[in-house]
Amino acid sequence: VQLVESGGGLVQAGGSLRLSCVASGRTFSSYAMGWFRQAPGKEREFVSAINWSGSRIDYADSVKGRFTISRDNAKNTVYLQMNSLKPEDTAVYYCATVSDSYYNHGGAGAMDYWGKGTQVTVSS
Repeated sequence: VQLVESGGGLVQAGGSLRLSCVASGRTFSSYAMGWFRQAPGKEREFVSAINWSGSRIDYADSVKGRFTISRDNAKNTVYLQMNSLKPEDTAVYYCATVSDSYYNHGGAGAMDYWGKGTQVTVSS
């Protein structure tokens, strides 16, 4: 399984970015997908997850109301729309998938495959 993220960059506080993650190597539409992030000196943390069909979505409290996860199973792609960005959102953002149709809230340790990450930097 390969996951390739894109869409990161430098943005001012209050701005927006959309991250994309293209998956290959197995049937994308069968599995849950997630976004995690890791800031310097901190542990990797959960951001958002979406089940196989898009009918169940979870967000970390820190991003609720600002970030939106979605998926296009025809394009093998999961997205993370990030609005109203804050400097504390600065991190490397990782796409991940689990070998289940639903995310089980197990955190980073529950995920089976990871992308290499894309840097998001929010300036104040």
